[in-house]
Amino acid sequence: MKYFEPVFFTKNTIIEKENSIPCYLYYVVSGFVRLFHYSEEGDEITTHINCPPGFITSYTSFNNCTESVENVACITDCELLRITKANLDIICEQSLAFKDYSIMVFQMALAYNETRSRELATLTAEQRYKRLESNYPAIIQYVPLQYIASFLGMKAESLSRIRRKRMHH
Repeated sequence: MKYFEPVFFTKNTIIEKENSIPCYLYYVVSGFVRLFHYSEEGDEITTHINCPPGFITSYTSFNNCTESVENVACITDCELLRITKANLDIICEQSLAFKDYSIMVFQMALAYNETRSRELATLTAEQRYKRLESNYPAIIQYVPLQYIASFLGMKAESLSRIRRKRMHH
């Protein structure tokens, strides 16, 4: 616990900015956090929404100490634990169990992203929504529609139509 710093951020706070090296890996105790970037047109594109509990950051940039193309933002008020890359490296050197845990977390993130890419490419908008609804009902309950729609690769109007249709069945 001496390496993880407890922090609290209010709704809509950007805690890591694009075009900078992410300072921290965050563990979400409560609240919802998202990764997003801006399209060429200036629209926000949500690439990840974290359901507590779990880790979030711009992983590749954090791990390689390179500039991120994404922002990390609190959707709701958030209670987080954060750790620097240097401290994460220290813990992994000191504890084989924590190192194994870190590898497992990164492997799970990789598997999740592979599944997500496949689903965006092969499932219909409605199928993607149904999958999110059954796997992560808290996201449906607590995250604003525009972030969910962007995350699912659709316009907010399309998501509204899908939701209306599902309510009538």
